[in-house]
This record gives sequence, structure tokens and C-alpha cells, in this order.
Amino acid sequence: NNDYEQRHLETLDRDLGRFSALERATSYANRPLMGLGVSLVFIVLAGLIAFYLFGNTGNTVVVVIAAGLGAYMALNIGANDVANNMGPAVGANALTMGGAIAIAAIFESAGALLAGGDVVSTIAKGIIAPESMQTAAIFIWAMLAALFSAALWVNLATWIGAPVSTTHSVVGGVMGAGIAAAGFAAVNWPTMYKIAASWVISPILGGVVAALFLWFIKSCIVYQD
Repeated sequence: NNDYEQRHLETLDRDLGRFSALERATSYANRPLMGLGVSLVFIVLAGLIAFYLFGNTGNTVVVVIAAGLGAYMALNIGANDVANNMGPAVGANALTMGGAIAIAAIFESAGALLAGGDVVSTIAKGIIAPESMQTAAIFIWAMLAALFSAALWVNLATWIGAPVSTTHSVVGGVMGAGIAAAGFAAVNWPTMYKIAASWVISPILGGVVAALFLWFIKSCIVYQD
């Protein structure tokens, strides 16, 4: 009887182990579906809020579409850009994943509200001149196309695990949509040259500042003794 009970318990343990492994595999497989479902709910909710707030205006459809695309872009920014910004701190164990997400949510929102006006103005009017479009409706739909194309590209890059810049994607989308809608003459090329130059200067300057900061820490703090 004791041998039988022992074999029975061993068999039961193996079966329970298989069930546990199956549950873990199912949970891992369902994780992307859960993320997709939450994302769709967020996009639909953004559209519904926009409809509730601006449903009485003449451009309700445009506003709802813009809100949905903006929510889609915001999700991609969180999945790619925030990961780029917070990845080094999390990788160095200076921050937990939850802490990094909380810091990013608070301070990226604060930065956009407090100091994002000039960048918004450049994206909206500095790259493509609105007066170059035949009608205001063409300009609106061109901007929506730029937003959708940028969000789609960042989404694809996130899916393949490639860190990309949302700024580069949006600027390229706006320029491409403007060229498609009104030709190459619609692009403010001096502004584009400055933006492109900043893309080259920024990583070099960031590397120099990081090297100087690391040298300061080592010489003045770590090796002070």
C-alpha cells in the first residue's frame, strides 16, 4: 500500500507539474492578446471622449479620427520612446520597471504641457506651410496621414524590437504627406536642414556630455580617496 501510494503521489505530482507548465504557457501566449485588447479599448475610449467633448462641432469625424490616431501614437511612444529613455536606468538596476514607468508618465506629460509648445508649432507649421495647400481640408487630412504613418512605423519598429525616434518618424511623415499633397515646394527646406542637422549633432553631443559626466563622477566621487 505504501509503495502504491508513493507511486500515486509521484504520478499526481507529474500531472500537476504538466498542468502548471501548461498554465504558464497559456498565460505567456495570451499576454500579447491582452495588450492588444487594452490598446484597442484605450483608442476607442479616446475617440468616445473626443466625440463627447466636440460632438456638436462641424468637424466631429475629423476630431474623433485625430483622437484615435493620437491615442494609437501615444501607445507607440510608450512602447518604444519611453523604453529608449528609461532602458539604461532599468538595465543598471537604478530604477525598477514600475518606477521607470511612473517617472516617464509624470515627467513626459509635464514636459509636453509646460515646454512642448514650440515643438508643436514647428511640426504643425514649420515643416509644411499650411497656405501651400489648396484647401484647409487637404492640410488637415495630410496631417492625419502623417500621424498615422508615423504611428504605424513606430509600431512596426517596436514589433521587431528596433529602438527608433518618434520625432524622426513624425517629421518624416509630415514632410512626406506635404510633398504628396502639394509638391516639394510646400516643404520649408531651411527648417528641414536644421532639423536634420540636429539629428546628427544630438547623439554626438549626448555622447560627449555622458563621457564628461562619467569622468567627473570617477575623478571627484568614486576615486576621491
